[in-house]
Amino acid sequence: MTKLNTTMPSMASQDKEAEFEKLKQSIHSKLVDKLDLTHVGELEGDVLRREIRLVVEHLCDTENTFLNRTERDRLIDEVLDETFGLGPLEMLLNDPAISEIMINGPKAVFVESGGNLQKSNVTFRDDKHLMQIIDRIVSKVGRRVDEVCPMVDARLPDGSRVNAIIPPLALDGPSVTIRRFGSNPLKLEDLLNYKSVTPEMVMLLEGAMKAHLNIIISGGTGSGKTTLLNTLSSFISNDERIVTIEDAAELQLQQTHIVRLETRPPNIEGKGRITATDLVRNCLRMRPDRIIIGECRGAETLDMLQAMNTGHDGSLTTCHANTPRDAIARLETMIMMGGFDMPLRAMRTQIASAVNLIVQVNRLSGGPRKVTAITEILGMEQETIVMQDIFKYEQEGVDENGRAVGYFMSTGIRPTFISRLEANGVRLPASAFRERVMLRD
Repeated sequence: MTKLNTTMPSMASQDKEAEFEKLKQSIHSKLVDKLDLTHVGELEGDVLRREIRLVVEHLCDTENTFLNRTERDRLIDEVLDETFGLGPLEMLLNDPAISEIMINGPKAVFVESGGNLQKSNVTFRDDKHLMQIIDRIVSKVGRRVDEVCPMVDARLPDGSRVNAIIPPLALDGPSVTIRRFGSNPLKLEDLLNYKSVTPEMVMLLEGAMKAHLNIIISGGTGSGKTTLLNTLSSFISNDERIVTIEDAAELQLQQTHIVRLETRPPNIEGKGRITATDLVRNCLRMRPDRIIIGECRGAETLDMLQAMNTGHDGSLTTCHANTPRDAIARLETMIMMGGFDMPLRAMRTQIASAVNLIVQVNRLSGGPRKVTAITEILGMEQETIVMQDIFKYEQEGVDENGRAVGYFMSTGIRPTFISRLEANGVRLPASAFRERVMLRD
């Protein structure tokens, strides 16, 4: 008997939610029939939403519904989201605490908030409903997803990165991953407040950007590479011409003289593909002062290194790697992926002469993201690229909440490019490089 009592409210709640969904579909369908598309096209966004809200409220009044005020407001908002926005996703996208949205089919939606992964109450009606939302996202950036092209990268208006993969490749229904980017990019003050970096590290990175050093930001998935790249780009002056190259445009640079380029997938006939390599080669003819590649992941790596070596100092890119030494090995692998048969020494010489700094970022236990190493590349010694850590982060363990704790330290090594910084008007105090623990969590 006890078991019956505990399940009955749940069943009643499910029935009520099903009735709510049915009513929402009915009103949405009537709204679509009622809309005058010619008149709709003449209205601006906010005005249009207000006008349509009045229509939806009238439709709610005509339906013989027994909804209380809260339920009625929820119904109206969800119908408007379904009409103008991304349906059930709108509620998640309006929550600034959510950093990632993972959809594993219509009934399994997970979110990451504060470094913790949890299941959301948000659901989609069925696969068809979820596919409509995916089509709405990708069509806005000129992409498509179907059986011929079942995988797609896209972006939301705020720059958030979207990846979608659909059946037959996704066995349990369409799968969507959304990496959130806030409408207001993080500033260095934010990174300092989060203890992701120390003031000494900021001074060095600011000086490196102003002195036109070539920097690679390396880290794992979700470690904050793009966020840090956006932040470092704030040190680029407004009188420089910047060309950015990305697979899905997500960088949020604040300068005025920017040319943004984006790769293009092949069309339905398998033609018309434009790769990052094509864009790097083209941008060299566009007189850039700096080239920023959102992420090096293939054959464009060699072209990027050559650009760094031929007068485009101060260029930036990111790559996936767990340590600065791994980042070098990854660059070598990506050059070979392009089909270039280069001797290993020649390849490493190209890397050593092109790259000045590797900034390593990692996502640690419990969610904190830290700049775990700032490493200078000194050059070649026989067959090996010589590197030295200037600053690094040492993890000591985790606290009672499972969150990583440790300390930032200066290794006591003074960078060899100090004279280059000074030549560009950047003077750093000698005390910044004194060997010591700089900051503890």
